[in-house]
Amino acid sequence: MPPLVSSVILLQNAAGQVIAEPGNYLRLHWSNQPRTFADTCAMFTTAAVALARYRWGRILINQVNMQPFSPQEQEWISRQWLPEAVRTSGYRFGAVVVATNVLTRLATAYVTTSFADLPLRYRSFDAEREAIAWLTQQPA
Repeated sequence: MPPLVSSVILLQNAAGQVIAEPGNYLRLHWSNQPRTFADTCAMFTTAAVALARYRWGRILINQVNMQPFSPQEQEWISRQWLPEAVRTSGYRFGAVVVATNVLTRLATAYVTTSFADLPLRYRSFDAEREAIAWLTQQPA
């Protein structure tokens, strides 16, 4: 597949956007809008398909304004989506631009610490610029 020359929006819904970036990584930009479980599933499913399609292993996750994950979302992401995305889509590195909302941070911490047996590395950042710098140093 030829390299991207500009960002491509792969999905946009109430949860946010999934964007393929020219730096060979995906961007999940979460909105501050109310969302359904289906919206969240669509974001993550689109991301997994895109990782496999582009043969990338990196995701920038911007949660600055995101509402907290629900318990249903937390369970689905950590028990189903993450293991499957690592096994079949090649997901290896996540750079999380952390939310300002403490409850969102706690819900995300639950997800990002639930995968001890997976070859996956997360780092948290306060600024997107720093997150991108770290992420693009990791193997695509």
